[in-house]
Amino acid sequence: MANFDLIMPKMGESVAEATIIKWTKNVGDKIKLDETILEIATDKVDSEIPSPFEGTLTKCLFKEGDVVQVGTVIAVISNEANATATETPKTATPVAETKVTATTTIAAPVTNNDYGSSTKFYSPLVKSIAKEEGVSIAELDNIKGTGQEGRVTKADILAYIPNRNKQGTISVAVNESEAKTVNQNQAEGKNKIATSVGEHAVIVNRPAVSVGAGDEIIEMDRMRKIIADNMVMSKHVSPHVTSFVEADVTNMVLWRDKIKKEFEKKEGEKLTFTPLFIEAVAKAIKDFPMINVSVDQTGTKIIKRKNINIGMAAALPTGNLIVPVIKNADEKNLLGITKSVNDLASRARANKLNPDEIQGGTFTLTNVGGFGNVMGTPIILQPQVAILAVGTIKKKPAVIETPQGDMIGIRHFMFLSLSYDHRVVDGSLGGTFLRKVADYLEQFDINRTV
Repeated sequence: MANFDLIMPKMGESVAEATIIKWTKNVGDKIKLDETILEIATDKVDSEIPSPFEGTLTKCLFKEGDVVQVGTVIAVISNEANATATETPKTATPVAETKVTATTTIAAPVTNNDYGSSTKFYSPLVKSIAKEEGVSIAELDNIKGTGQEGRVTKADILAYIPNRNKQGTISVAVNESEAKTVNQNQAEGKNKIATSVGEHAVIVNRPAVSVGAGDEIIEMDRMRKIIADNMVMSKHVSPHVTSFVEADVTNMVLWRDKIKKEFEKKEGEKLTFTPLFIEAVAKAIKDFPMINVSVDQTGTKIIKRKNINIGMAAALPTGNLIVPVIKNADEKNLLGITKSVNDLASRARANKLNPDEIQGGTFTLTNVGGFGNVMGTPIILQPQVAILAVGTIKKKPAVIETPQGDMIGIRHFMFLSLSYDHRVVDGSLGGTFLRKVADYLEQFDINRTV
Protein backbone atom coordinates (compact mmCIF):
# COMPACT_ATOMS: atom_id res chain seq x y z
CA MET A 1 0.00 0.00 0.00
CA ALA A 2 1.36 3.41 -0.93
CA ASN A 3 0.83 6.19 1.59
CA PHE A 4 0.78 9.77 0.41
CA ASP A 5 1.18 12.77 2.70
CA LEU A 6 -1.10 15.71 1.97
CA ILE A 7 0.51 18.95 3.14
CA MET A 8 -0.89 22.40 3.83
CA PRO A 9 -0.27 24.32 0.59
CA LYS A 10 1.34 27.76 0.41
CA MET A 11 -1.30 30.29 -0.58
CA GLY A 12 0.96 33.30 -1.11
CA GLU A 13 4.35 34.75 -0.30
CA SER A 14 3.18 36.37 2.94
CA VAL A 15 0.90 33.54 4.11
CA ALA A 16 2.48 31.26 6.72
CA GLU A 17 -0.56 29.42 8.10
CA ALA A 18 -4.15 28.53 7.40
CA THR A 19 -7.23 27.57 9.38
CA ILE A 20 -9.04 24.33 8.57
CA ILE A 21 -12.69 25.29 8.13
CA LYS A 22 -14.20 21.97 7.10
CA TRP A 23 -13.20 18.45 6.13
CA THR A 24 -15.35 17.50 3.16
CA LYS A 25 -14.12 13.89 3.38
CA ASN A 26 -14.03 11.56 6.36
CA VAL A 27 -11.51 8.88 7.26
CA GLY A 28 -12.31 5.82 5.19
CA ASP A 29 -13.83 7.76 2.28
CA LYS A 30 -12.69 7.06 -1.25
CA ILE A 31 -11.15 10.07 -2.96
CA LYS A 32 -10.82 10.76 -6.66
CA LEU A 33 -8.01 12.75 -8.22
CA ASP A 34 -8.59 16.52 -7.83
CA GLU A 35 -11.65 15.94 -5.64
CA THR A 36 -12.00 18.49 -2.82
CA ILE A 37 -10.85 17.04 0.48
CA LEU A 38 -11.06 20.04 2.81
CA GLU A 39 -11.70 23.78 2.96
CA ILE A 40 -9.22 26.19 4.53
CA ALA A 41 -9.06 29.90 5.24
CA THR A 42 -6.04 32.16 5.13
CA ASP A 43 -5.88 35.92 5.33
CA LYS A 44 -8.99 37.02 3.35
CA VAL A 45 -9.06 33.93 1.15
CA ASP A 46 -11.19 30.80 1.50
CA SER A 47 -9.84 27.82 -0.43
CA GLU A 48 -10.95 24.36 -1.46
CA ILE A 49 -8.04 21.92 -1.37
CA PRO A 50 -8.19 19.22 -4.05
CA SER A 51 -6.49 15.89 -3.59
CA PRO A 52 -3.41 15.31 -5.78
CA PHE A 53 -3.91 11.56 -5.29
CA GLU A 54 -6.58 8.95 -5.79
CA GLY A 55 -7.18 6.54 -2.93
CA THR A 56 -8.64 6.31 0.56
CA LEU A 57 -8.36 8.93 3.30
CA THR A 58 -6.74 7.04 6.16
CA LYS A 59 -5.75 9.84 8.55
CA CYS A 60 -6.84 13.40 9.29
CA LEU A 61 -4.10 14.89 11.45
CA PHE A 62 -5.91 18.10 12.41
CA LYS A 63 -9.43 19.05 13.46
CA GLU A 64 -11.73 21.69 12.05
CA GLY A 65 -10.75 25.03 13.54
CA ASP A 66 -7.07 24.12 13.90
CA VAL A 67 -4.50 26.61 12.61
CA VAL A 68 -1.79 24.81 10.64
CA GLN A 69 1.56 26.04 9.37
CA VAL A 70 2.18 25.93 5.63
CA GLY A 71 4.13 22.79 4.67
CA THR A 72 2.74 20.69 7.53
CA VAL A 73 1.32 17.25 6.77
CA ILE A 74 -2.43 17.44 7.38
CA ALA A 75 -3.68 14.07 6.10
CA VAL A 76 -2.61 10.70 4.75
CA ILE A 77 -4.10 9.09 1.64
CA SER A 78 -3.51 5.43 0.83
CA ASN A 79 -3.54 3.83 -2.59
CA GLU A 80 -3.16 0.08 -3.11
CA ALA A 81 -2.50 0.29 -6.84
CA ASN A 82 0.96 -0.79 -7.95
CA ALA A 83 2.51 -0.50 -4.52
CA THR A 84 3.79 -2.63 -1.66
CA ALA A 85 3.11 -2.28 2.04
CA THR A 86 6.72 -1.29 2.76
CA GLU A 87 6.69 1.86 0.68
CA THR A 88 7.36 5.11 2.59
CA PRO A 89 4.89 7.97 2.46
CA LYS A 90 5.13 10.32 -0.47
CA THR A 91 4.43 14.01 -0.12
CA ALA A 92 2.69 16.37 -2.46
CA THR A 93 1.32 19.88 -2.21
CA PRO A 94 -2.15 20.27 -3.72
CA VAL A 95 -3.06 23.32 -5.78
CA ALA A 96 -5.78 25.17 -3.93
CA GLU A 97 -8.85 26.53 -5.64
CA THR A 98 -9.37 29.89 -3.96
CA LYS A 99 -12.64 31.58 -3.12
CA VAL A 100 -11.92 35.16 -2.11
CA THR A 101 -13.78 36.71 0.79
CA ALA A 102 -13.75 40.29 1.87
CA THR A 103 -12.21 39.94 5.29
CA THR A 104 -9.63 38.29 7.47
CA THR A 105 -10.08 34.76 8.81
CA ILE A 106 -10.58 34.14 12.51
CA ALA A 107 -9.52 30.75 13.80
CA ALA A 108 -12.00 28.78 15.85
CA PRO A 109 -11.37 29.03 19.61
CA VAL A 110 -9.38 26.23 21.22
CA THR A 111 -10.92 24.90 24.40
CA ASN A 112 -8.29 22.44 25.66
CA ASN A 113 -5.62 24.89 26.82
CA ASP A 114 -4.49 26.80 29.90
CA TYR A 115 -6.55 29.78 28.82
CA GLY A 116 -9.73 27.84 28.14
CA SER A 117 -12.03 30.50 29.60
CA SER A 118 -10.96 32.95 26.88
CA THR A 119 -13.08 33.39 23.79
CA LYS A 120 -9.98 34.17 21.73
CA PHE A 121 -7.60 31.83 19.94
CA TYR A 122 -3.95 31.62 21.09
CA SER A 123 -1.27 29.45 19.58
CA PRO A 124 0.46 26.92 21.87
CA LEU A 125 3.66 29.01 21.73
CA VAL A 126 1.89 32.20 22.83
CA LYS A 127 0.15 30.35 25.67
CA SER A 128 3.45 28.83 26.77
CA ILE A 129 5.17 32.22 26.86
CA ALA A 130 2.23 33.76 28.72
CA LYS A 131 2.28 31.00 31.32
CA GLU A 132 6.04 31.26 31.85
CA GLU A 133 5.87 35.05 32.25
CA GLY A 134 2.83 35.02 34.49
CA VAL A 135 0.64 36.90 32.03
CA SER A 136 -2.95 36.65 33.21
CA ILE A 137 -5.82 35.80 30.91
CA ALA A 138 -7.11 39.37 31.35
CA GLU A 139 -3.80 40.76 30.11
CA LEU A 140 -3.52 38.28 27.26
CA ASP A 141 -7.06 38.96 26.08
CA ASN A 142 -6.31 42.67 25.88
CA ILE A 143 -2.96 42.64 24.09
CA LYS A 144 -3.39 44.20 20.66
CA GLY A 145 -2.38 41.49 18.21
CA THR A 146 -0.88 42.01 14.77
CA GLY A 147 -1.78 38.57 13.43
CA GLN A 148 -4.84 37.54 11.48
CA GLU A 149 -7.91 39.42 12.73
CA GLY A 150 -5.86 40.90 15.58
CA ARG A 151 -4.58 37.54 16.82
CA VAL A 152 -1.69 37.79 19.30
CA THR A 153 1.57 36.51 17.81
CA LYS A 154 4.86 35.53 19.42
CA ALA A 155 6.29 38.94 18.52
CA ASP A 156 3.30 40.68 20.12
CA ILE A 157 3.61 39.00 23.49
CA LEU A 158 7.41 39.31 23.55
CA ALA A 159 7.06 43.03 22.85
CA TYR A 160 4.40 43.38 25.54
CA ILE A 161 6.21 41.64 28.40
CA PRO A 162 9.11 44.13 28.94
CA ASN A 163 6.68 47.06 29.01
CA ARG A 164 3.76 45.54 30.90
CA ASN A 165 4.55 47.48 34.08
CA LYS A 166 5.59 50.68 32.33
CA GLN A 167 2.71 51.48 30.02
CA GLY A 168 -0.82 52.47 30.93
CA THR A 169 -2.05 49.47 28.99
CA ILE A 170 -5.43 47.85 28.96
CA SER A 171 -4.28 45.32 31.57
CA VAL A 172 -4.03 48.19 34.05
CA ALA A 173 -7.28 49.85 33.01
CA VAL A 174 -9.30 46.66 33.43
CA ASN A 175 -8.85 44.55 36.53
CA GLU A 176 -8.97 40.78 36.29
CA SER A 177 -12.37 40.44 37.91
CA GLU A 178 -13.87 42.82 35.36
CA ALA A 179 -12.24 40.92 32.51
CA LYS A 180 -13.56 37.62 33.86
CA THR A 181 -17.01 39.15 34.05
CA VAL A 182 -16.79 40.30 30.45
CA ASN A 183 -15.56 36.88 29.30
CA GLN A 184 -18.34 35.17 31.26
CA ASN A 185 -20.93 37.45 29.70
CA GLN A 186 -19.55 36.72 26.25
CA ALA A 187 -19.58 32.99 26.90
CA GLU A 188 -23.17 33.20 28.13
CA GLY A 189 -24.21 35.28 25.15
CA LYS A 190 -24.97 38.39 27.21
CA ASN A 191 -25.10 41.83 25.61
CA LYS A 192 -21.74 43.09 26.83
CA ILE A 193 -18.43 43.34 24.98
CA ALA A 194 -14.95 44.61 25.85
CA THR A 195 -13.10 46.79 23.39
CA SER A 196 -10.21 49.23 23.56
CA VAL A 197 -9.60 52.84 22.67
CA GLY A 198 -5.94 53.85 22.75
CA GLU A 199 -4.53 52.62 26.05
CA HIS A 200 -7.85 52.37 27.84
CA ALA A 201 -10.45 49.67 28.04
CA VAL A 202 -14.09 50.34 27.37
CA ILE A 203 -17.00 48.13 28.35
CA VAL A 204 -19.75 48.51 25.78
CA ASN A 205 -23.29 47.34 26.35
CA ARG A 206 -25.04 46.17 23.22
CA PRO A 207 -28.60 47.45 23.02
CA ALA A 208 -31.36 45.00 23.83
CA VAL A 209 -33.33 44.08 20.71
CA SER A 210 -36.88 42.80 20.87
CA VAL A 211 -38.12 40.23 18.37
CA GLY A 212 -41.70 40.55 17.25
CA ALA A 213 -44.08 38.05 15.76
CA GLY A 214 -43.23 37.38 12.15
CA ASP A 215 -39.68 38.75 12.43
CA GLU A 216 -37.03 36.60 10.79
CA ILE A 217 -33.77 35.90 12.62
CA ILE A 218 -30.84 35.38 10.25
CA GLU A 219 -27.56 34.04 11.60
CA MET A 220 -24.59 36.00 10.25
CA ASP A 221 -22.22 33.89 8.22
CA ARG A 222 -18.53 33.80 9.11
CA MET A 223 -17.59 36.48 6.61
CA ARG A 224 -20.27 38.91 7.77
CA LYS A 225 -19.26 38.44 11.41
CA ILE A 226 -15.66 39.25 10.56
CA ILE A 227 -16.66 42.28 8.51
CA ALA A 228 -18.67 43.53 11.48
CA ASP A 229 -15.74 43.04 13.84
CA ASN A 230 -13.35 44.81 11.46
CA MET A 231 -15.65 47.79 11.03
CA VAL A 232 -16.14 48.22 14.79
CA MET A 233 -12.42 47.80 15.35
CA SER A 234 -11.51 50.46 12.78
CA LYS A 235 -13.90 53.00 14.28
CA HIS A 236 -12.45 52.38 17.75
CA VAL A 237 -8.83 52.50 16.58
CA SER A 238 -9.08 55.61 14.39
CA PRO A 239 -11.00 58.82 15.11
CA HIS A 240 -12.61 59.26 11.69
CA VAL A 241 -13.00 62.64 10.02
CA THR A 242 -14.43 63.04 6.50
CA SER A 243 -13.82 65.96 4.13
CA PHE A 244 -15.66 66.61 0.84
CA VAL A 245 -14.94 68.41 -2.41
CA GLU A 246 -16.91 68.74 -5.63
CA ALA A 247 -14.88 68.43 -8.82
CA ASP A 248 -15.67 69.53 -12.36
CA VAL A 249 -14.47 66.48 -14.33
CA THR A 250 -15.86 67.54 -17.71
CA ASN A 251 -12.52 67.32 -19.54
CA MET A 252 -11.86 63.84 -18.16
CA VAL A 253 -15.32 62.61 -19.16
CA LEU A 254 -15.12 64.07 -22.66
CA TRP A 255 -11.61 62.67 -23.18
CA ARG A 256 -12.66 59.17 -22.11
CA ASP A 257 -15.76 59.30 -24.34
CA LYS A 258 -13.54 60.30 -27.26
CA ILE A 259 -10.75 57.79 -26.69
CA LYS A 260 -12.38 54.67 -25.19
CA LYS A 261 -13.25 52.84 -28.43
CA GLU A 262 -9.83 53.49 -29.93
CA PHE A 263 -8.20 52.51 -26.63
CA GLU A 264 -10.03 49.17 -26.50
CA LYS A 265 -9.28 48.44 -30.15
CA LYS A 266 -5.60 49.29 -29.77
CA GLU A 267 -4.88 47.86 -26.31
CA GLY A 268 -7.60 45.24 -25.92
CA GLU A 269 -8.68 46.79 -22.61
CA LYS A 270 -11.83 48.64 -21.61
CA LEU A 271 -11.05 52.06 -20.16
CA THR A 272 -13.24 52.82 -17.14
CA PHE A 273 -12.99 55.84 -14.86
CA THR A 274 -11.29 53.82 -12.09
CA PRO A 275 -7.78 53.89 -13.63
CA LEU A 276 -8.09 57.65 -14.05
CA PHE A 277 -9.03 58.03 -10.39
CA ILE A 278 -6.15 55.80 -9.28
CA GLU A 279 -3.70 57.73 -11.45
CA ALA A 280 -4.78 61.01 -9.83
CA VAL A 281 -4.59 59.53 -6.32
CA ALA A 282 -1.07 58.19 -6.93
CA LYS A 283 0.07 61.62 -8.12
CA ALA A 284 -1.46 63.32 -5.10
CA ILE A 285 0.15 60.84 -2.69
CA LYS A 286 3.56 61.70 -4.16
CA ASP A 287 2.75 65.35 -3.46
CA PHE A 288 1.56 64.58 0.09
CA PRO A 289 3.42 61.44 1.26
CA MET A 290 2.24 61.78 4.87
CA ILE A 291 -1.17 60.52 3.76
CA ASN A 292 0.59 57.24 2.85
CA VAL A 293 1.40 56.20 6.42
CA SER A 294 0.36 53.88 9.23
CA VAL A 295 0.38 54.22 13.01
CA ASP A 296 2.27 51.49 14.85
CA GLN A 297 0.70 49.29 17.50
CA THR A 298 1.80 51.53 20.37
CA GLY A 299 -0.01 54.48 18.79
CA THR A 300 3.08 56.66 19.20
CA LYS A 301 5.05 56.07 16.01
CA ILE A 302 4.24 56.83 12.37
CA ILE A 303 5.36 54.41 9.66
CA LYS A 304 5.91 56.31 6.43
CA ARG A 305 5.39 53.92 3.52
CA LYS A 306 7.92 53.79 0.71
CA ASN A 307 5.60 52.15 -1.79
CA ILE A 308 2.31 53.53 -3.04
CA ASN A 309 0.01 50.51 -3.10
CA ILE A 310 -3.56 51.50 -3.85
CA GLY A 311 -6.40 49.16 -2.97
CA MET A 312 -9.61 49.34 -4.95
CA ALA A 313 -12.85 48.08 -3.47
CA ALA A 314 -14.45 45.57 -5.86
CA ALA A 315 -17.90 44.01 -5.51
CA LEU A 316 -18.10 40.23 -5.27
CA PRO A 317 -21.02 38.17 -6.62
CA THR A 318 -22.15 37.68 -3.00
CA GLY A 319 -22.59 41.43 -2.57
CA ASN A 320 -19.58 41.71 -0.27
CA LEU A 321 -16.54 43.79 -1.12
CA ILE A 322 -12.92 42.75 -1.56
CA VAL A 323 -9.97 45.11 -1.90
CA PRO A 324 -7.34 43.91 -4.38
CA VAL A 325 -4.22 46.04 -4.37
CA ILE A 326 -2.38 47.69 -7.25
CA LYS A 327 1.24 47.59 -6.11
CA ASN A 328 3.50 50.55 -6.93
CA ALA A 329 0.68 52.35 -8.71
CA ASP A 330 2.80 55.48 -9.10
CA GLU A 331 5.27 53.57 -11.29
CA LYS A 332 2.63 52.49 -13.80
CA ASN A 333 1.37 54.46 -16.78
CA LEU A 334 -2.35 54.67 -17.55
CA LEU A 335 -2.26 51.52 -19.66
CA GLY A 336 -0.51 49.61 -16.87
CA ILE A 337 -3.02 50.78 -14.29
CA THR A 338 -5.92 49.91 -16.61
CA LYS A 339 -4.61 46.40 -17.18
CA SER A 340 -4.17 45.89 -13.43
CA VAL A 341 -7.63 47.24 -12.61
CA ASN A 342 -9.39 45.10 -15.21
CA ASP A 343 -7.43 41.98 -14.34
CA LEU A 344 -7.93 42.27 -10.57
CA ALA A 345 -11.62 43.17 -10.89
CA SER A 346 -12.28 40.27 -13.26
CA ARG A 347 -10.52 37.71 -11.09
CA ALA A 348 -12.14 39.09 -7.95
CA ARG A 349 -15.59 38.42 -9.43
CA ALA A 350 -14.45 34.92 -10.41
CA ASN A 351 -12.93 34.23 -6.96
CA LYS A 352 -9.48 33.72 -8.45
CA LEU A 353 -7.39 36.30 -6.61
CA ASN A 354 -4.21 35.22 -4.84
CA PRO A 355 -3.70 36.14 -1.16
CA ASP A 356 -0.78 38.45 -1.94
CA GLU A 357 -3.00 40.46 -4.27
CA ILE A 358 -5.24 41.60 -1.43
CA GLN A 359 -2.48 42.53 1.00
CA GLY A 360 -0.01 45.35 1.41
CA GLY A 361 -2.31 48.25 0.53
CA THR A 362 -1.28 51.69 1.79
CA PHE A 363 -4.33 53.67 0.61
CA THR A 364 -7.80 52.63 -0.57
CA LEU A 365 -10.22 53.92 -3.20
CA THR A 366 -13.89 52.97 -3.18
CA ASN A 367 -16.35 53.92 -5.91
CA VAL A 368 -19.72 54.55 -4.27
CA GLY A 369 -20.85 56.09 -7.55
CA GLY A 370 -21.14 52.58 -8.90
CA PHE A 371 -24.22 52.21 -6.67
CA GLY A 372 -25.67 55.52 -7.83
CA ASN A 373 -24.53 57.37 -4.69
CA VAL A 374 -23.28 60.94 -4.91
CA MET A 375 -20.96 60.65 -1.89
CA GLY A 376 -20.06 58.46 1.06
CA THR A 377 -18.20 58.39 4.38
CA PRO A 378 -16.16 55.18 4.11
CA ILE A 379 -14.52 53.42 7.05
CA ILE A 380 -10.72 53.26 7.01
CA LEU A 381 -9.15 49.91 6.16
CA GLN A 382 -6.69 49.36 9.00
CA PRO A 383 -3.76 49.91 9.34
CA GLN A 384 -4.07 52.59 6.64
CA VAL A 385 -4.97 56.14 7.66
CA ALA A 386 -7.17 57.28 4.76
CA ILE A 387 -9.74 56.05 2.25
CA LEU A 388 -11.20 57.98 -0.69
CA ALA A 389 -14.76 57.56 -1.94
CA VAL A 390 -15.72 58.78 -5.42
CA GLY A 391 -19.37 59.47 -6.19
CA THR A 392 -21.41 59.23 -9.36
CA ILE A 393 -20.74 61.72 -12.14
CA LYS A 394 -23.71 63.98 -12.91
CA LYS A 395 -24.37 66.74 -15.44
CA LYS A 396 -25.17 70.11 -13.89
CA PRO A 397 -25.60 73.69 -15.07
CA ALA A 398 -22.62 75.75 -13.98
CA VAL A 399 -21.18 79.22 -14.28
CA ILE A 400 -18.21 79.17 -16.66
CA GLU A 401 -15.72 82.00 -16.51
CA THR A 402 -14.39 83.13 -19.92
CA PRO A 403 -12.33 86.14 -21.11
CA GLN A 404 -15.56 87.49 -22.57
CA GLY A 405 -17.42 87.14 -19.27
CA ASP A 406 -19.38 84.53 -17.32
CA MET A 407 -21.75 82.14 -19.04
CA ILE A 408 -23.94 79.18 -18.12
CA GLY A 409 -22.99 75.77 -19.44
CA ILE A 410 -23.57 72.05 -18.81
CA ARG A 411 -20.67 70.45 -16.95
CA HIS A 412 -19.90 67.05 -15.43
CA PHE A 413 -19.49 67.13 -11.63
CA MET A 414 -18.70 64.56 -8.96
CA PHE A 415 -18.13 64.55 -5.20
CA LEU A 416 -14.97 63.16 -3.63
CA SER A 417 -14.94 62.31 0.09
CA LEU A 418 -11.88 61.43 2.14
CA SER A 419 -12.15 59.69 5.52
CA TYR A 420 -8.92 59.97 7.48
CA ASP A 421 -7.40 59.08 10.84
CA HIS A 422 -7.38 62.30 12.83
CA ARG A 423 -4.61 61.02 15.09
CA VAL A 424 -2.06 61.68 12.36
CA VAL A 425 -3.94 63.40 9.53
CA ASP A 426 -5.12 66.87 10.44
CA GLY A 427 -7.80 68.74 8.53
CA SER A 428 -5.15 70.75 6.72
CA LEU A 429 -3.38 67.69 5.30
CA GLY A 430 -6.59 65.75 4.63
CA GLY A 431 -8.33 68.67 2.97
CA THR A 432 -5.31 69.74 0.93
CA PHE A 433 -4.67 66.20 -0.29
CA LEU A 434 -8.30 65.79 -1.29
CA ARG A 435 -8.27 69.11 -3.12
CA LYS A 436 -5.12 67.99 -4.96
CA VAL A 437 -6.81 64.82 -6.20
CA ALA A 438 -9.70 66.94 -7.45
CA ASP A 439 -7.25 69.34 -9.15
CA TYR A 440 -5.63 66.50 -11.09
CA LEU A 441 -9.06 65.36 -12.28
CA GLU A 442 -10.24 68.86 -13.14
CA GLN A 443 -7.05 69.76 -15.00
CA PHE A 444 -7.19 66.63 -17.16
CA ASP A 445 -5.64 67.24 -20.60
CA ILE A 446 -8.43 66.75 -23.11
CA ASN A 447 -5.84 66.41 -25.91
CA ARG A 448 -3.90 63.69 -24.11
CA THR A 449 -2.61 60.78 -26.18
CA VAL A 450 -2.31 57.20 -24.99
